[in-house]
Amino acid sequence: LLDSITRLARAYNTVSPSSGKILSGGVEANALQKPKRFFGAARNIENGGSLSIIATALTETGSKMDEVIFEEFKGTGNMELQLDRRISNRRIYPAIDILASGTRREDLLMDKADLQRIWILRKHLADMNSVEAMEFVKDRVEGSRNNEDFLASMNG
Repeated sequence: LLDSITRLARAYNTVSPSSGKILSGGVEANALQKPKRFFGAARNIENGGSLSIIATALTETGSKMDEVIFEEFKGTGNMELQLDRRISNRRIYPAIDILASGTRREDLLMDKADLQRIWILRKHLADMNSVEAMEFVKDRVEGSRNNEDFLASMNG
């Protein structure tokens, strides 16, 4: 668990020897090598098991450096979970922006019937803002006995 990949990259940026190449935002080009190697260490392990790395990234801080660091790591993970302050301010928990969150290759994680229902749910949520989407899903989950019932309620 790493909180945060942004701060780790900033720290390496502070102590990295100068290569003479500066990215936008004042990021030393070599400063991101070790954080990228660390983040890239996640993998399946031979004969079972895996190494999972869960990392946070700072966004919307107003810092160009933070934006550059985030863009360097965006798309390198297997899933992205975005939190939303507007949802949190309404005391709705978990304060997850469902519309902006997701996983890659979810087709490998569930069967076709469940995947089809997830797509139906996403189409329905697409016309909502993040607060409405979270309230909708939360109400549906609370009204279901389990995940199977929840997904069964999503029919085309």
